[in-house]
Amino acid sequence: MIKLYIVDDHSVVIEGVVSLLQNLEEIQVCGQAQSASECLLFLQKNEVDIVLMDINLPDINGVELCAKVKATYPNTKIIALSTYNQISYINRMVASGASGYLLKNITKEELILAINTVLKGKNYFSRELQETINLSKNKGENVNFLTKRENDILKLVVEGLTNPQIGEKLFISTDTVDSHRKNLHTKLNVNNTALLVRYAIENGLV
Repeated sequence: MIKLYIVDDHSVVIEGVVSLLQNLEEIQVCGQAQSASECLLFLQKNEVDIVLMDINLPDINGVELCAKVKATYPNTKIIALSTYNQISYINRMVASGASGYLLKNITKEELILAINTVLKGKNYFSRELQETINLSKNKGENVNFLTKRENDILKLVVEGLTNPQIGEKLFISTDTVDSHRKNLHTKLNVNNTALLVRYAIENGLV
């Protein structure tokens, strides 16, 4: 059973998502909130697999909330749910740790696909966003789908630091560094450090 939590300041959006998923045996909406503070209080006492999160919230925005949730509950997946389709918002959410970004006109089928995709450790973005993403690439803009931690580690890899050195600098274990590096290889479609460094430099990621 996949436990899904919804954060949106409009009850009609929450009700809409719940109605889309209510008859599914494999997905359970285990709670809902209309503010970031409500969400953080809930997560203190309850484990969830995915938080479906709006960007525009009344107390702190979804970008900040996403970063707070990932810092405290790194295994919880975040999917942004927004009306904003600009690359800047997508990049900010992903940099804060989001694994997906959906527009609010999402269909039931694509919502389920997004949930299953991020649970497998992959990123998912609304099909409608692909045109925006491709246009940005054609303009030479960087569409950075790396998290803040992955960006930090990538920069240190380019500088020539080893995993233990990176771990010491960022105050994380060597195993955690290794896990992030594997994610970098997967996301950037490279299979060794030399190609990783080359990709980062050629695409302006560092």
